Amino acid sequence: MTAALRAGVAVLERAVSYCLGSLSLVTPALLSNPTPCPGWDLGALLEHLIDSMTALHEAADTGVVRPSAPPPAAPVVPLARDRAVLLLGAWAAVRDDFTVRVDEATAAAPLIATAGAIELTAHSWDVSQACHRSRPIPPELADELLDLAVILIRPADRPGRFARPVPPPGDASPGDRLLAFLGRR
Repeated sequence: MTAALRAGVAVLERAVSYCLGSLSLVTPALLSNPTPCPGWDLGALLEHLIDSMTALHEAADTGVVRPSAPPPAAPVVPLARDRAVLLLGAWAAVRDDFTVRVDEATAAAPLIATAGAIELTAHSWDVSQACHRSRPIPPELADELLDLAVILIRPADRPGRFARPVPPPGDASPGDRLLAFLGRR
């Protein structure tokens, strides 16, 4: 495994670990709670998270990112946990020269793994907020993802995939700086 792929899978692994910690906070009674994502309750956010993890898993398995799947029929909390674990296994098996087709473009596997790590981390924080629990993003993970997000997130991604950046507080932690860059307060 090349250093770039190893690094991409390692950051994805840390994002999945953070995600699993946030998922452990969810109870069925909280699924209707609002999230920091406008218009989404926790149940809808978990469906989106499952869809994202499914797409990342398929990318590792098939080399193609497909359009969104229909909402899951199974209970979302156990399904989200299962998808997170399966996602890691799929990315651990990716070959060095692996590329992924997204729409009409092709991207290197480390890029897709990193983009997935940003998505999982941001929404895992959203999950903890919807559960009314403070779960700061681990500083090392946040620092690395912020460095990558600055490169990966383009103006065309805002507003749409991400909100416009907001100014972080002067004493912001690495996690708060990442969240501010992603448009969260």
